[in-house]
Amino acid sequence: MTDRLSELSAAGVAIWLDDLSRTRLSTGGLDQLRREKHVAGVTTNPTIFAKALSDADEYNWQLRDLATRGVEVEEAVRMLTTYDVRWACDVMRPSYDKSGGVDGRVSIEVDPRLAHDSEKTVAEAKALWWLVDRPNLFIKIPATEAGLPAITATLAEGISVNVTLIFGLDRYSQVMEAFLAGLEQAKANGHDLSKIGSVASFFVSRVDSEVDKRLEKAGSESAKALRGKAAIANAQLAYERYGEVFSSDRWQALADAGAHPQRPLWASTSTKNPDYRDVIYVEQLIAPGTVNTMPESVIKAYADHGETQADTITGEYEAARKVFSDLEAAGVNMAEVIDVLEREGVEKFEASWLELLDGVRKSLESAAQGVGTPGRAAQGNAKAAAKAGGNA
Repeated sequence: MTDRLSELSAAGVAIWLDDLSRTRLSTGGLDQLRREKHVAGVTTNPTIFAKALSDADEYNWQLRDLATRGVEVEEAVRMLTTYDVRWACDVMRPSYDKSGGVDGRVSIEVDPRLAHDSEKTVAEAKALWWLVDRPNLFIKIPATEAGLPAITATLAEGISVNVTLIFGLDRYSQVMEAFLAGLEQAKANGHDLSKIGSVASFFVSRVDSEVDKRLEKAGSESAKALRGKAAIANAQLAYERYGEVFSSDRWQALADAGAHPQRPLWASTSTKNPDYRDVIYVEQLIAPGTVNTMPESVIKAYADHGETQADTITGEYEAARKVFSDLEAAGVNMAEVIDVLEREGVEKFEASWLELLDGVRKSLESAAQGVGTPGRAAQGNAKAAAKAGGNA
């Protein structure tokens, strides 16, 4: 049988899983994906954690302990989520070691309510780094205006960063500048640059969702013919900028000091429109030195019928620019689209975070009243605490 995921990896695309739960950890599902499906990293976000904690009883024993200690809800969320991420870091450690620290990474996001506060974002990033205490951790920081100096300051501390919620090309250029400045400061601070990693999470399918809505409203056949093209063109032009920055003399000086490049990571890669091919945001974004983070459903779909070409990006820059000019002619203001997506992205993660806090608050109240105490499955997971290196 053709191993399509192996072919994708060989083309230079690191396959990361966009999901995490304690069930996936306790059953060995994550390790199986690492061993059998070439999964080399994990990303999380508030939405993923909110779903994980609402769906499983594996958290009951820890919730009981947290309730017994009288821990406040926000600290309880930190304990619950960092426990899972620490465990996942240990599961992915073989990939980290094999790749020399490039892959095998697991991401945890700072509280999205801090997205517009640089100082608090850095403080939270440092706290999460200390709590998880694993070298293959990524701290996710959103690419808001306030997030940019936070990215630089966090990297300067020797902390690895996953920059999230990037939608536009200009903001992506600012992210790469923040990365370079952060590494330069880290070097000046005496940190080993070879130990610091970073990816820039460029969101894909949400761009098509917003642009397609505007094309439908425009109504013309020429406008409708552009549906499903904006997101891939946007990402392709982002990779062009990546190539320019990471072939510069400024970058070479950092590379000579042991630094790894900040790889572009394609995020939001599940298709929102059922009329589109379910692996379009994987097949059309293949190039060396990239990461594609996918829900398990997309990983399975690609394993079943994905088609791998050596490179579907670098020869498409002029075609991508033509898409942008055609979108402008159709009345689509891409700057406005990007502004909307960034604002909505932060708002959606804030809403998920509030949902997570509310769910944990209710669970703590139930645990304090003796409701939902651990069953055998949860007690079994308690025995895994030492292995996961976690504390309630």
